[in-house]
Amino acid sequence: MIKLIEKLLNLIYIQPCYLCKSTKEDTILCSKCRKKIHYLPNTPLKIINEVQVYSCTIYDDIIKKLIKNLKYHNQKYLAKLQAKIMYEFWKEINLNENYLLLPVPIHKNRKKERKYNHMDIVADEFSKLSGYKTDNKFLIRIKDTDNQYKLHRKERIKNIKGAFGLNQKTTAPEKTQALLILDDITSTGATLEEIINLLKQNGYKNITALTLATPDIWN
Repeated sequence: MIKLIEKLLNLIYIQPCYLCKSTKEDTILCSKCRKKIHYLPNTPLKIINEVQVYSCTIYDDIIKKLIKNLKYHNQKYLAKLQAKIMYEFWKEINLNENYLLLPVPIHKNRKKERKYNHMDIVADEFSKLSGYKTDNKFLIRIKDTDNQYKLHRKERIKNIKGAFGLNQKTTAPEKTQALLILDDITSTGATLEEIINLLKQNGYKNITALTLATPDIWN
């Protein structure tokens, strides 16, 4: 009787693939769909102010759907998938540091509207996989900017200028602490550049950035 109940529960709670809805593998992303993702090499995509910026995948239809539904449609369970893709990429880099995760923050107005910052959730899932601690209070967004994807590089730089600050009401990381900035997309790198410059101006030197995706053509 117990075994029969267990079988029924397995049928009820089996995990379908997020993309193709197949239940053959009981996983959020089946091996067939995983092969469709365009992964990037484990080398820096860009160097910004001497900081290595890595990106895991090309921003194609699959990744676009993943990011959009996590970011705007309250599908928070997708944070686990995003974090897994990022961590599997990251662990191949083999940087022997104990990093502190800094998810890119959103402005309080956006957070009030969406009810959450998707990168906070991704960072929490990444933390479970990596063992790194997360600090989502130190780096703050002080300027409610227009969406970057609508703008060209010069416009993005101007738009994001002065958008971030460091929270003086929380305990700051040690200056020697290795920092890993996490974000979903990087294209021109304007957002990461603004954050990196802010951190460097405040004495932080051991910084790396990791994003889930980048467009195949930089704007």
